[in-house]
Amino acid sequence: MGLVVGVHGIGKQVLGEDTLRQQWLPALNDGLKRADATQRLVESDVTMAFYGDLFRPDGEYLAVGDPVYTSKDVEAGFETELLLAWWQAAADSDSAVVSPSSQDTLAATPKSVQAALRALSGSRFFAGVALRAMVFDLKQVHRYLLDPDLRAQARGRVADQIGDDTRVVVAHSLGSVVAYEALCSRPGHQVRALVTIGSPLGIPHLILHRLEPAPLQLGGQPRGVWPGEEQLVWTNLAEDGDVVALVKDLRPAFGPDTRCARVHNGSHAHDAAAYLTDRLCGQAIKDGLA
Repeated sequence: MGLVVGVHGIGKQVLGEDTLRQQWLPALNDGLKRADATQRLVESDVTMAFYGDLFRPDGEYLAVGDPVYTSKDVEAGFETELLLAWWQAAADSDSAVVSPSSQDTLAATPKSVQAALRALSGSRFFAGVALRAMVFDLKQVHRYLLDPDLRAQARGRVADQIGDDTRVVVAHSLGSVVAYEALCSRPGHQVRALVTIGSPLGIPHLILHRLEPAPLQLGGQPRGVWPGEEQLVWTNLAEDGDVVALVKDLRPAFGPDTRCARVHNGSHAHDAAAYLTDRLCGQAIKDGLA
């Protein structure tokens, strides 16, 4: 088990543990350096909890790769609601994206799905992302939350990598949801620092209300269960332009002990490496290793 366990986000189904560790390790050390840490992580210190292959279709001769999705494959309900929420968030942070309210397309209709995908394809956040990949990402979030077998497998992959010597868990994007639930499933764990980056955990109804364990109701408001003991310090980092991290401040959803900060990732708002190299990310990891 590693001192630091990394948990990847959506869209990593064609990678693997070793590939991701090679990508994350230098970025983690850059963040530690920015935080004036003397310690540097080596390969044996970092374990990647990989669950991406659970979303990868089985290879077939002459038909290998992700399904060729179109706008017609976006399902009504969860997928359409999340897509429209991404569109609104993109319009709020990117002046080049037309607002959904100005298009009179907030109703969950095929026309609104097409308009959302068209608008997002021209946004700074989704620049260069193919439509099929955008829809595939929607379906990954959907499947994790609504497919109990896949959810249990993904959560188990993360929980299995958290040992008695693990001190820090760093989780990106959908991985922050998986990591949160994995930590909640392991009472008494010795993790000192949970660092969530680009996290969708605070999105009401779509994500927060579907978490396991279910949030408590305090004064009519949902409050997520704390994912550890008193020694756990939870730091959440979000970029203003990060469409996936729709709710930047997790304190209303998980309590005032959650440390939340905004960072600046430039044109790669949701990129894991951009988060990992930030000084505040390095500081949170440094504190957890101390």
